[in-house]
Amino acid sequence: MNYLDSLYWIHERTKFGIKPGVKRMQWMLQRLGNPEQHIQAIHVGGTNGKGSTVAYLRDALLNNDYQVGTFTSPYIESFNERISLNGVSISNDDIVDLVQRVKPVSEAMDEETELGVATEFEIITTMMYLYFGEIRPVDFVIVEAGLGIKNDSTNVITPILSVLTSIGLDHTDILGNTYIDIAKDKSAIIKEGIPVVYAVKNEEALKLIRDTAEKLDAKALEFDRDILIMSEADEFTYRYKDYELENIALNMLGEHQKENAALAITALIELNEQGRINIDFNKMIDGIEQVNWRGRIERVSTDPLIILDGAHNRESVTALVDTIKKYYNLERVDILFSAIEGKPIHFMLQAFDEIAQHIHVTHFNFPKALPMEKLYAEIESEHKSMVDDYVSFIKSYQGDALLVTGSLYFISEVKTKLGYH
Repeated sequence: MNYLDSLYWIHERTKFGIKPGVKRMQWMLQRLGNPEQHIQAIHVGGTNGKGSTVAYLRDALLNNDYQVGTFTSPYIESFNERISLNGVSISNDDIVDLVQRVKPVSEAMDEETELGVATEFEIITTMMYLYFGEIRPVDFVIVEAGLGIKNDSTNVITPILSVLTSIGLDHTDILGNTYIDIAKDKSAIIKEGIPVVYAVKNEEALKLIRDTAEKLDAKALEFDRDILIMSEADEFTYRYKDYELENIALNMLGEHQKENAALAITALIELNEQGRINIDFNKMIDGIEQVNWRGRIERVSTDPLIILDGAHNRESVTALVDTIKKYYNLERVDILFSAIEGKPIHFMLQAFDEIAQHIHVTHFNFPKALPMEKLYAEIESEHKSMVDDYVSFIKSYQGDALLVTGSLYFISEVKTKLGYH
């Protein structure tokens, strides 16, 4: 198999849909010699903020000369970036080698068991554990959970530390319609005796997380209780126990990014106190301050101003609107929006009323992408339109500021088609 053959085989697994549960993962990994047991993993879950928290942890560790693997989703520019070594996507040859090793195991599971065929995400996750557990060992692997935690393919490890960034109403068709339903799923990131760092705001969800941590004797480090930040303009001061770190200035804009960075700092301090790492605090902060995360408040043009952001649910849209209002001196912005099924479209589009001069909706090439007619019907403002060719629209845009948003899959396609790197 070559690289394209390998990608085709992986993507073909999408026809098997989403299958909750980890039994297929456990079977395949056992057949491969349980490589996941040979890594020191930091497991990162949550509704929003996972990707940037992974990036903060990664760059802080890299700045302290550690070898770091990461597993993230979805990809923005290249499929290979989902599995990255020291911030660099693995090679095409690595993908081919991994598929050649995982494919026969997947086929054997289908033939020998009643578990069924592995899904695309299960295949990719298995490839990642095999890569870092056997082929290319590293000091730490930062594993971003996919959909939920309890039945997520990544949830087959005993991490050295867990991070739960947030709990919000997303993927409600699978995880449940209430905060407490989603908290029950995501609380599965808490493992017996393993420290957990979290930033959960909803009171019901917060109580469940606290109770779960206590029941499992997991050290619970809570934002706004154990972890505090004092925000002032672009900078913030971080406090935890006797630690105080002042004048932290992130490249990533938004109050939510300060919270995500605080979670990462706390996780690293905890690992440092455990003796698992030896952190130079100045290098840690330097690494965190330099982080940029593609597809999140990403400025791809300054004249005119064009910003890409994959805000794809209630909480992330609210954070995006707050960030645009606080950090950009703009009366109004034009918005180009597209999204996929299962999202609170009406709420998301309504939230943009605070900053929108005009809302344009479009369609992109993704199986679950919503037709623009449906999106258009959800806009209450009179200042709206449908855009058939969003590539030409962006290229010819002459206004003051354009915000392209609505789905990370949409952002990925925009970046590819317009050559934003």
